[in-house]
Amino acid sequence: MWAFHTPQPTQPPSLFNPPPTPPKLPSSSLTLNPSISNSTPNHNQLIQSLCKQGDLKQAFKLLSREPNASQRTYEVLILSCADQNSLSLAQSLHSHISENGFDQDPFLVTKLISMYAALDSLDDARKVFDKTRKRTIFVWNALFRALTLAGFGEEVLGLYRKMNRIGLPSDRFTYTYVLKACVASECMVSLLNKGKEIHAHILRHGLEGYVHIMTTLVDMYARFGCVAHASFVFEKMPVRNVVSWSAMMACYAKNGKPFEALELFREMMIETQDSAPNSVTMVSVLQACAALSALEQGKLVHAYILRRGLDSVLPVISALITMYARCGELELGQRIFDQMEKRDVVSWNSLISSYGLHGYGKKAMQIFQEMIHQGVSPSPITFVSVLGACSHAGLVEEGKKLFDSMLKEHGTHPSVEHYACMVDLLGRANRLEEAAKIIDEMRIEPGAKVWGSLLGSCRIHCNVELAERASHRLFQLEPHSAGNYVLLADIYAEAEMWDDVKRVRKLLETRSLQKVAGRSWIEVRRKMYSFVSVDEPNPQIELIQSLLIKLAAEMKEKGYSPQTKVVLYDLDESEKERILLGHSEKLAVAFGLINTKKGETIRITKNLRLCEDCHSFTKFISKFTNKEILVRDVNRFHHFQNGVCSCGDYW
Repeated sequence: MWAFHTPQPTQPPSLFNPPPTPPKLPSSSLTLNPSISNSTPNHNQLIQSLCKQGDLKQAFKLLSREPNASQRTYEVLILSCADQNSLSLAQSLHSHISENGFDQDPFLVTKLISMYAALDSLDDARKVFDKTRKRTIFVWNALFRALTLAGFGEEVLGLYRKMNRIGLPSDRFTYTYVLKACVASECMVSLLNKGKEIHAHILRHGLEGYVHIMTTLVDMYARFGCVAHASFVFEKMPVRNVVSWSAMMACYAKNGKPFEALELFREMMIETQDSAPNSVTMVSVLQACAALSALEQGKLVHAYILRRGLDSVLPVISALITMYARCGELELGQRIFDQMEKRDVVSWNSLISSYGLHGYGKKAMQIFQEMIHQGVSPSPITFVSVLGACSHAGLVEEGKKLFDSMLKEHGTHPSVEHYACMVDLLGRANRLEEAAKIIDEMRIEPGAKVWGSLLGSCRIHCNVELAERASHRLFQLEPHSAGNYVLLADIYAEAEMWDDVKRVRKLLETRSLQKVAGRSWIEVRRKMYSFVSVDEPNPQIELIQSLLIKLAAEMKEKGYSPQTKVVLYDLDESEKERILLGHSEKLAVAFGLINTKKGETIRITKNLRLCEDCHSFTKFISKFTNKEILVRDVNRFHHFQNGVCSCGDYW
């Protein structure tokens, strides 16, 4: 086993912690005019003191009378221009530096590039770089950092190729920035391949001992959804710190593997004695708890956050609000929000989306108006949250007015996500022609999200004509997404177009695409259990199946009628009913009935949309067994109690 004993940097770099700049030259060797008499007053110390006091204008006046400005003086002035956000003074200082022959000093060049980046003047940063005759690796890194921060990933990778052609060796900071550049703009496949090439360079140069490089690799693969690649890099890391553990947890949490995220958190708590989880770690853990509706584990995490004093960190509080809401405890989320001393737009977004998820569209709109009244500017995500809330509650006119106000009142141009929300809003309300018209009139390419929203609405209302139009575009945009084929087959099946169902299923087979299996999770006594829509090992599976058969028979006498139309196969009714009883959410409900106490709420999470039969079945179960059941599917929350669902059968 190879071991690398490269000395670790004392302070790992990040995009917010620039890499080291070239060593400063002694100030005495930087005198601009050595012939000047020693009796000439030296104002360097005073200029530096004025900068530290924030009196930049007075410092500039004194600079004009100082012929022997030192490198340190210029450095302090550059930092002050960035701190005071003054581009005009920065450009004036740059001119002074150039006139006095310091514009080729590598140390000051890196500082100038960083200054212009902080002032959002990348053109000036590029000009500094272009005019530098001898570019050290520090100069290249400074520009890489500036461009990566601004999202110009492809430009960074182009410059990186140029640097390699001239034979300048990369250092450990270079690799960090070019890896981040792969995901700085959009996660395109071509940039993933470039990231893999950089990974190969790192291995060839024996740099896998640097924890910050390997952590950046984990993050890069995570952003592209390459969970297996990220996990491989993480497992091979000879040294890990809290940042690397957090990066891998975030990878699992954001890529549909919440089980793995929680397991990794437990492993981290056991293995790491010297580094405690930070706020970034806790956000990922809370996201995993939210994804699984793991309320009891979420409460334990909340207690840990309080002990560690992380309850004042805004991203952590926002994640707590979301976690409680996604676990069905909306009131707890509201209580945390009410107790916040300071709120940002992310906190408001968390609360708005929480009410939307539970179907309280009017309350979500009310919170949005309160946020505006308090002077918080909405972000693009805010509008996605509010429009989604309107969609779940059927508030069509309110949603249309909000969409129209985005640009007129808030200066926000609608993106593909916002158009997808509008298509979903209209489509769910069976205003499909209006939804299709919005797509036709879009000034930007609709993309898969918009067409997917239309196809999903066609599935609800069985509109074959529009479904075929939407699926035709989706097959072009997402040729490997089995879900689109399954939705079209669902629509054909409901319309009893069995030949077309067979044709779509044949397409799935010939293209080697597999339908995502329905999966449901339930938490019982702080332990998570998973069920899929096929037979799997479970010590209570026979008991679960017999209970479902018994309940189905008894509920039929009370009016329950299995909705066999959701079964895509042309089979007899009894066989369709048998298939329906194997749906994952029914298995989870039965498991919950067996393993929870009287009066204890059953909480279930489903990875797909709740089917019509499972929705009807669970309503009957809640009344028949006098049990409160919460089911969160991919769209929203369903709160079943006494035979009624909170969605009002609108989902």
